Amino acid sequence: MWRFIARRLLQAIPVFLGTTFLIYAMVFALPGDPIQALAGEKPLPPAVVNALREHYNLNDPLLVQYVKYLGGLVQGDLGETFDGQAVSDVLSGRWTVTAQLALTAWLFELVIGIGLGVWAGLRRGSLADTLVLGGTTLVIAVPVFVLGYTAQIVLGLNLGLFPTAGTEDGWPLSYLLPGMVLGSLGLSYVARLTRTSIAENLRSDYVRTAYAKGLSKVRVVGKHTLRNSLIPVITYLGVDFGTLMGGAVVTEGIFNLPGIGQQVFQSIQLKEGPVVVGASTLLVLVFLVVNLAVDLLYGVLDPRIRRD
Repeated sequence: MWRFIARRLLQAIPVFLGTTFLIYAMVFALPGDPIQALAGEKPLPPAVVNALREHYNLNDPLLVQYVKYLGGLVQGDLGETFDGQAVSDVLSGRWTVTAQLALTAWLFELVIGIGLGVWAGLRRGSLADTLVLGGTTLVIAVPVFVLGYTAQIVLGLNLGLFPTAGTEDGWPLSYLLPGMVLGSLGLSYVARLTRTSIAENLRSDYVRTAYAKGLSKVRVVGKHTLRNSLIPVITYLGVDFGTLMGGAVVTEGIFNLPGIGQQVFQSIQLKEGPVVVGASTLLVLVFLVVNLAVDLLYGVLDPRIRRD
C-alpha cells in the first residue's frame, strides 16, 4: 500500500508541474500590461514601470518567471498581487467560503444522488425509475443560472425555507440553497450512473450465486452489489469535488457569496495574474489529493483491486 502511495505521489509531480506551467503561461499571455493597469488611464513614469516589472519578474523569460514562482511556492508563498498584497491573504477568507459551498454541494450529490440511483436501479422499468430518469434529465437541461434564480425566488423568497444570499447565517444554513443549486448537475449524473451500475450488477453471476446461497436481498444489495456499483460513482465524485471548487462562479454571483470564483473573475478583469495563478494552483492540488484518496478507496470497495 505504501509503495502504491509513493508511486502515485511521484506520478503527481509531473502532472502538477505541467498543469501549473500551462496555467501560468496562459494567464500571463493575456493581452494588456498589468503594471499600466494599476494607474488606469494615467501613464506611469518609465522608471516606476521598470522598477515594478523588475520587482514582479516580468522582465524575465517565461520559464524563469515560472521557476521563481515554484521557488516561492515550495516555501508556502503564493506570490504577491500588483498592489502589494500577499495572494495567500487575498484568498484565505474566500477559500473558506468556496470550500464550504463545494462541500455542501458534494454531500448533496453523495447522499441524494446515490440514494436516488439505488432506488431507481432496484426498480428498473418502474415508475420510480422513470421519475428519476425524467427528473435528472430535466435538471441537466436547465442552465444553472435559471435554476439558481428560480430556487432563490421560490424556496428562498416565496417559501422562506432558506436564506437567499450572503453568509451571515454561517455553515451549513447559508450554503444549503446555493449548495443544492451547484450540486444539482452532479447529482443528476451521480443518480444516473448509480442507477445504471446497480441495474447491471444485479444481473451478474455473483449476485445470482449469492441469492442461490440463500443470502437476503438486503445483504446481497448492501454488501455485494452496492460496493461494486459504487466504484465508477466514487471516481466521478472525486473528480467532481475539484470541479465544484473551481466552477462556482455563477452560483457565488447569484447568492452573493464572496468565494474563490468571484475573486478569480474579478482578478482576470483587473489583470491580477498572481491571484489567478495562485487560486488555480490550489485547485490543482485539490484535484491531485482527491484523486489519490479515490484510488485508495478502490481497495476498500473492491478487495480484488490489488495494491502491490
